[in-house]
Amino acid sequence: MTQLPFEFTMDQLQRYSRQIILPNVGAKGQKKLLESKVLIIGAGGLGSPAAYYLVAAGVGEVGIVDMDKVDISNLQRQILHFSNDVGKPKTVSATEKLEALNPDVVVTSIQDRITKKNVYQIIDKFDFILEGSDNFATKFLINDACVSLRKPFTIAGVLRFEGQLLTVVPGNSNCYRCIFPDPPPPGLIPSCQEAGILGAVTGLFGSLQASEALKYLLGIGDLLTGRMLIFDVLSMSSTIVNIAKDRNCKACSDLSVDLVNNYDYESYDVCELPNDR
Repeated sequence: MTQLPFEFTMDQLQRYSRQIILPNVGAKGQKKLLESKVLIIGAGGLGSPAAYYLVAAGVGEVGIVDMDKVDISNLQRQILHFSNDVGKPKTVSATEKLEALNPDVVVTSIQDRITKKNVYQIIDKFDFILEGSDNFATKFLINDACVSLRKPFTIAGVLRFEGQLLTVVPGNSNCYRCIFPDPPPPGLIPSCQEAGILGAVTGLFGSLQASEALKYLLGIGDLLTGRMLIFDVLSMSSTIVNIAKDRNCKACSDLSVDLVNNYDYESYDVCELPNDR
């Protein structure tokens, strides 16, 4: 009987064959993925495609955090959810699809809101965090908690026909607050209901976030650290903005403070980003 590499089953060898034959992945890389854990914040426009690709790739455990229920207005871009899921918790809808996609993967659903009281407990066991929430309070909280725990993460946001993406590896790159020290005042950024969004843009950026996670777990390629990608699908133009580390950053510099326990994130809860709603 032929010895299977790393004790893969025949089903696994067939399922992941197109990845295993890649020179930068191989059987060793696939084993890394099966032993890895990724947390996705938000089962919406960004989290949906990211979750599909991470689960399909065989990441051993994928956590999904979301407190909302599926609304019919979500279906235009949140591809984890179908018409008959309207009214279901998004975590339930997402888990059903992802478990059906790949039984190798443990899907851990957390139907809750991430707050300063539970953020450390939720993110602690995961190797990489994918931030795809719809509000600035959560984005800044995840940045601050990940920097504090030295957890690598990728963060994205989209509006109308454009999106932005950044990856942070604490200790080796700038963080989100190096670019945006504080959330904008409520009302400055229009919501999705006010500005609109092309669903395919969320698919593009959610897929890019999944790519960043897979590259980090495999230790291959160049991550989007120290740089922000801005892409406009109308003009099909992309811009890479180099980001310098802020020596006075209150999250990641030598002058950092305990933001998770002391920053007033709740003041920005009403200031939503238009990527999930």
